[in-house]
Amino acid sequence: MKKVLVLIIILSSILFGKNITTNEILEKINNPNWILVDTRDTNEYNGWNLSNLKTTGHIKGATDFSYNWLNKKYLDNKNEEILKERLLEKGINSEKNIILYGVSETNMEQISNYFKKNGIQNIYFYNLKNNEDYNKLPFESYKNYEILVPASWVKNAMDKKEVKVFEVSWGSLKDAAVYVAGHIPGAPHINTDSIEPPPKWMINTDENLIKFAEEMGISKNDSIVLYGDNVMASYRLAIILKYLGVKDVRVLNGGLDAWKDAGYETEMGIVKSTPIKDFGSKKPINKKLILNEQEVKKVLKDNKNSQILVDIRSYKERIGEESGYSYMDRKGRIPGSVWGKAGTKSTTLEDYRNIDNTMRNANEINSMWLELGIDPNKELTFFCGSGWRAAEVLFYSEVMGANNNSLYSNGWMEWSENKSNPIEIGKENGK
Repeated sequence: MKKVLVLIIILSSILFGKNITTNEILEKINNPNWILVDTRDTNEYNGWNLSNLKTTGHIKGATDFSYNWLNKKYLDNKNEEILKERLLEKGINSEKNIILYGVSETNMEQISNYFKKNGIQNIYFYNLKNNEDYNKLPFESYKNYEILVPASWVKNAMDKKEVKVFEVSWGSLKDAAVYVAGHIPGAPHINTDSIEPPPKWMINTDENLIKFAEEMGISKNDSIVLYGDNVMASYRLAIILKYLGVKDVRVLNGGLDAWKDAGYETEMGIVKSTPIKDFGSKKPINKKLILNEQEVKKVLKDNKNSQILVDIRSYKERIGEESGYSYMDRKGRIPGSVWGKAGTKSTTLEDYRNIDNTMRNANEINSMWLELGIDPNKELTFFCGSGWRAAEVLFYSEVMGANNNSLYSNGWMEWSENKSNPIEIGKENGK
């Protein structure tokens, strides 16, 4: 009988991985042959306490691989390839010992099975709730993790009537089919044309932006949560509201999908906003957050001493193979800017997101920047075609703790329209 029991334990360890103790993790935490992997909700990795633990954030030095990334709705062929690339980037491979930690045995086993399908066999488990001394481990959180919120926080704040929630997307209500079909209960729709009017889709005037805020019922003293089906639009408006001076602007991490993944209901139809008479300021309070063309030229003149202009566009846009937009003819890049990557086309941002459209972890973003020659300790001004992608990256940099970064909101659209502005085309440094 004892032999059978021993055999079962051995087989269980081979098939599912074996448990590891807190002291064993402390011994191996700085060993490059051991990789700690946080399997929880991405928001918990960032700093939110969603599991009623005694500490918040992630174990210092750990990478992440959330159980939600194995949700079938995200695993199309493209995302499968991205996940495999991320395993390599995170150093998760067959030569390393992998410690999966979290609060759910089921989630850890699911991830373990996925890893094993990809040839990764040396797997150990660490359940935070089964190890009462887990707070002996060093934990860390992003400095401003609270501006990027989980769905549960939004639901709780809405129930207490502490926030105003808005859905943000392009198009009037006639065109906003996703919103009408199902949105967060009580959330009015915001058409991005209100903040960047066609046909050029450059940022509206300060006066009109404040009028827009008043029409939507947003004052500078409000707490606002933004979300959308296309998360990029939320970040675009978030930066503009911060620029105007709204005191508390947050974005739902993962957008509408995150709300649905949490099991919360949506409602159909249209919710109208309640206008107010006074925003609380006649002009933007945080003027340094959004730069104009002349201010960007001063950034370039600094020649990377303390400021860097970062290009958040696809590689093809960067080298001038395409403009990225049907309404932009001129192609190329701003001389003196540094490429910060983005995605494969003008509407995507894979390099900065997980496959469920949550923010990618800060260590990977910083490592990517350093490889590209971008010092995250300098003042970074981000631009893209017309401000959407760059605004999202700027917001992420604020989550990570940056306080002095900014947005060249009109980006390539404005720069390329001015024929007196220089441009460059072609590969850089032979690449």
